[in-house]
Amino acid sequence: MLLACIIAGFIFMEGFSWAFHKYIMHGPLWHIHKSHHLPSNGPLEANDIFSLCFGSIAAALIFFGFRSANFPMAGFGLGITAYGMVYFVLHDLGVHNRIKNSFLSRATFFARIKRAHKIHHKSLSKMPSSSFGLLFVAPSVFKTKAAPQPGSSSPCHNPSISA
Repeated sequence: MLLACIIAGFIFMEGFSWAFHKYIMHGPLWHIHKSHHLPSNGPLEANDIFSLCFGSIAAALIFFGFRSANFPMAGFGLGITAYGMVYFVLHDLGVHNRIKNSFLSRATFFARIKRAHKIHHKSLSKMPSSSFGLLFVAPSVFKTKAAPQPGSSSPCHNPSISA
């Protein structure tokens, strides 16, 4: 039962993060998320507050779930945590190279994720944009060319996404 809830929490987060990213981050909370689409001025950006919020929710689910022997709640929190760890490795370390690495560059699956994210970063405004998920990359993403922004030599404006 615990393992099923962990898996369910992980899968839930891909759908939730897609919808939250598309409708909330590129909607009413664009003023915060915009920092992620602009060149970075340091190791942190305003957008990182979202990770802290999701991490706090996951920690509360785990704590209160185990404390009250509500293992489905704890499992769901563990699934959210697992998704957050995968997100950190693929997105922050892999796509944006917050810590220089080469271990992801050889993986075909990761190349698809990185390509989708470059296409997402083509837009410097909240709309139009595409490819809001992390792990599920729609086939239509590969029909779109990640053209350079005016005044940029990169397929995306954010220089922290290397080609």
